[in-house]
Amino acid sequence: MELNEITADLQLDTRGLACPMPLLKTKKTLKGMDSGQVLEILGDDPGSKNDIPGWSGKGGNEFLGMEDSAEGYTRYFVKKG
Repeated sequence: MELNEITADLQLDTRGLACPMPLLKTKKTLKGMDSGQVLEILGDDPGSKNDIPGWSGKGGNEFLGMEDSAEGYTRYFVKKG
């Protein structure tokens, strides 16, 4: 599946937040979502490029991918398990 074809059920903006806040906010947001829903996370913390994909697999969720935007932030897609 191409990332531009993913329709997120919810978007979380973590731009401007430093580690560990993007991951903590991602965890909290996913807890309130239903299984199968997709969360799009917007972030500009370099540590999130390792944290979010690594955590997603361990937490029973599915990391769908990430892409850098022209505006200087990264978009992450996680499907709730």
